[in-house]
Amino acid sequence: MDRIVQMRAFARVVETGSFTKAAESMDLPKASLTRLVQALEARLRVQLLTRTTRKVTVTQDGAAYYERTIALLSELEAIDQGMLHDNSRPRGRLRVDVTTLTGSKVLIPAMADFHARYPEIEVALGVSDRSIDLLEDNVDLVLRVGRVDDPGLVARRVGQIRFRICASPDYLQQHGIPRQPEDLDAAPHWSVGYFSPRTGRAFPFTFWRDGTCLEIQGRRRLDVNDSNAYLAAGLSGLGVVQLAAYAVEEHMASGALVPLFEEWEGPDIPVHIVYSPNRYVSSRMRVFVEWVAETLKKRGLGV
Repeated sequence: MDRIVQMRAFARVVETGSFTKAAESMDLPKASLTRLVQALEARLRVQLLTRTTRKVTVTQDGAAYYERTIALLSELEAIDQGMLHDNSRPRGRLRVDVTTLTGSKVLIPAMADFHARYPEIEVALGVSDRSIDLLEDNVDLVLRVGRVDDPGLVARRVGQIRFRICASPDYLQQHGIPRQPEDLDAAPHWSVGYFSPRTGRAFPFTFWRDGTCLEIQGRRRLDVNDSNAYLAAGLSGLGVVQLAAYAVEEHMASGALVPLFEEWEGPDIPVHIVYSPNRYVSSRMRVFVEWVAETLKKRGLGV
């Protein structure tokens, strides 16, 4: 048993790049985790990790050992799942991270259905627009809106989101109604920008018509990086915004937001469930992915 714990401790250090983060993810004191890794190296008589005051790197022997270790640990988890749990009754804790509006507007309102189907699965749902590192943050699954360019991750497309551009009546009364997308680049109009938490750059507004794509940056004096804050800015009359249709449909129905440029179509952005290829896909992960896909389809966001 000590050997397995040592291997798990070593694997978490490799995945997080830090003894401190690895200890936190395993709910161990840092000193205890350090002793586990040192004991593993002493038993193998090889240095697996190179430690400096700034970072931890994997040696060549450590990298080779990690590849075999993670395969074994995944197989052990698969055995545990098969022996302890009937796959018809998946159970256990699932750590999931979703974007703010998709979480608050789509998944959380439907979560009672998931609990009714799978009462023995405990979901720890992180809701934010920040970029998540699955390994470093010890997350099982991430729901991402947009392309997934990391070839080191497994991504399953589970939906797509149509975006709408709109503004509040107060904004339009004060600044006038823009007649064409290019008007957003000039006075008196203002746009609210949504900037990437990762790069810090604001995404442009995107419009489609007759197979032609038009991108407009917009004249801006406010950028935010949270979709709830972005919606609030639009409702407060701070500028024109482009948001997921499901996030603004009730506000358009009530008149709190007014659609713009209806002769143009907003972009269709893919939605993916993403996980690490090194993580064993447990029965609780599988049923959650299928439930997310089904829930998005019911909301008209499926593929």
